[in-house]
Amino acid sequence: MTTRKHTALPKARTLIEALPWLTRHHGKTVVIKFGGNAMVDDELKRAFAQDVVFLRHAGLRPVVVHGGGPQISAQLELLGLASEFKAGLRVTSPEAMNVVRMVLAGQVQRELVGLLNEHGPLAVGMTGEDARLMSATKHYADVDGERVDIGRVGEITAIDPGAVRALLDDGRIPVISSVARSSDDGDASGVFNVNADTAAAALAAALGAETLMVLTDVEGLYEDWPNSDEVISRLTASQLEKLLPDLASGMVPKMQGCLHAVRNGVRNARVIDGRVQHSILLEIFTDEGIGTMVVPDPDPDPVPARTTDPHGNDVHHTAEGTA
Repeated sequence: MTTRKHTALPKARTLIEALPWLTRHHGKTVVIKFGGNAMVDDELKRAFAQDVVFLRHAGLRPVVVHGGGPQISAQLELLGLASEFKAGLRVTSPEAMNVVRMVLAGQVQRELVGLLNEHGPLAVGMTGEDARLMSATKHYADVDGERVDIGRVGEITAIDPGAVRALLDDGRIPVISSVARSSDDGDASGVFNVNADTAAAALAAALGAETLMVLTDVEGLYEDWPNSDEVISRLTASQLEKLLPDLASGMVPKMQGCLHAVRNGVRNARVIDGRVQHSILLEIFTDEGIGTMVVPDPDPDPVPARTTDPHGNDVHHTAEGTA
C-alpha cells in the first residue's frame, strides 16, 4: 500500500497544480483550430482527441475548427489537379472546390469525430454551410500590392453561432469544417473554401470565446526568423500588427486570425506546436506554456469606478488605489 501511495503521489501533485487553471477556465469556450502535422500523424491525432475530451470533462466547452491542407493536396494530386498557393491561400477552382468539400466533410471531419467519440458520444460534425453557420463572399488575394483572383476562396461576412451554442449547451463537442455558404443568393456555385485559421478566429469572436488556440507546425511566432529560433512567448495586438508585414506567408492567416480574435472580444489567442503530444494541455495548464500568446492591448485610459464612502462622499478607485 505504501508503494502504491508513493507511485500515485506525482500524479496527485500534477492534478493539484492544474486546479487554478481548471477553476479559471471552467465553463469557458475554447475554440481550437486543428491543422498542420497533427492532422497526418496517427499518434498526434489520437493525443489531440484525448486533449479535447479532457477539456470537455474538465468543465470547458471546446469547439474544433479544422482544415485539411495535406489531405486536400494529396487528393488533388491523385486526380491530376494542380495545387497552387498565393498569399498563403489555396487557389481554388470550381473543380478543386468539389475536392475541398469532399475531403473536409467526408474524410477529415469524419475521422476526427470518430477519434473523439471513442471516449463517449460527444462529437458532432458540421460544416460552415450547416444552419448558415458561416456566410462568405469572394476573397481576392493581395500579391505585391496587386488584387489577384484565387477562385472559390471566401471571406467571411457573417457568423450565426446558434447551432454551435446549442451543441455546447447539450454537452457536445462541435467539429466544424471550414467551408462557408455564399452570402450572394445569385451565386450559382453557392459555396466557398475558407481558410481554417480565419474561420476559427471569426467563430471564436462570435462565440465570445475565452481562448483561440491555433495548432501549427512551428513552435510559435519566432522573434527573428531565420536568424534566430527564439519564440515570442507573449505580445499585444498592437505589437503583432507591426510584425505582420514581415511574416512568412504561411503564418500570415494564423496571426491575422489571432489579431482579429483578441480585437473582437476573445481574451487571448495562442499559436502552439501541434507536433508536440498533448500540446493543448501543456499550453493551458502550465505557467510556461509552449507557444505564443496574443492578448488585447491594455486600456490606455481606464475609467475609474465610482463609489461613495460611509459619509456619502464620492470615492474614485484607480489602479493605484483610492483617490
